[in-house]
Amino acid sequence: MIEISATAATRSDSVRVRATESGIPTEIHADQRELQYGGTELARTILQLCTRATELAQAERRALLENDGMEAHILDRLGLPKASTVAAEDNRRLDVEPAPTSWLRSV
Repeated sequence: MIEISATAATRSDSVRVRATESGIPTEIHADQRELQYGGTELARTILQLCTRATELAQAERRALLENDGMEAHILDRLGLPKASTVAAEDNRRLDVEPAPTSWLRSV
C-alpha cells in the first residue's frame, strides 16, 4: 500500500509541513521571518501543522478505503477521520488563529 501524505500551512503560508498518514514529517518549510518568534514558537507551529497534515492524509486514506468498499464502522475502528471532521477542525482553528497582518509576501 502506498503511503499517503498531505501538506498543512499557516494562514500566511510562512510555515508549511508535509506529513504522512502515520505522522512522519517529510518536508518542512519555514520562512526566515518565522525565526523572529523564537525556536519554541516555531517548534510548536511545526508540531501543530504536522498533526493537521497527518489528519488530512488519514482522511484521504479513509476516502480511498470507502471507495474500495470498506464499511464505515471498520474505518471508525481504525481511527481514520472523516474529511468533514477534519474540515470542521480546520475551520475551528482558523477562528482561533490570528490572521496575518499582511497578505503580501516578499519575493
